[in-house]
Amino acid sequence: MFGWFKTPLFSDPVLGELRRTRGAWRGSIDLGKARVPLAIPGSRSAPDPRALEMAHTVRSAYPEWRGLIAAALFEHYAPYAEAMVSGELEAPPEGLPRITRPDEVWPGTTVEFVAVLTLEGEPCVEIGYRVAWDEEHTLGARLRDGRLIELNGSVLAP
Repeated sequence: MFGWFKTPLFSDPVLGELRRTRGAWRGSIDLGKARVPLAIPGSRSAPDPRALEMAHTVRSAYPEWRGLIAAALFEHYAPYAEAMVSGELEAPPEGLPRITRPDEVWPGTTVEFVAVLTLEGEPCVEIGYRVAWDEEHTLGARLRDGRLIELNGSVLAP
């Protein structure tokens, strides 16, 4: 009788069980050494096939993407470091990490989520990061076709 209100489930051989809540198909994905929330768009009956296919590639492509993302995070870090050194911004309570190269951003970075979303009519992957030098924002690395299309300075978890 109340089947309409039951949370739909979708079983995927790569991603495991996905549950439809708050307008998206949700599960989790292993990314690096962390298991993080995953959100994929779709209809009430199933995830969008293109979005699901894109989500399937995330784990295997992530090692390749890390260099692109590290460069963007390092570029984001530089003005924060300058502003903190000059006194324009207050350093985080645990201090400003000393980062001199892109590959040094990772110790001060935590993956918060992975989402497949639609930008300009095409799906892309967004990986949300918390970083030690910018406590107020979650940064979103948006990737499509193996390219970083932008590092969004303030995103919300889907």
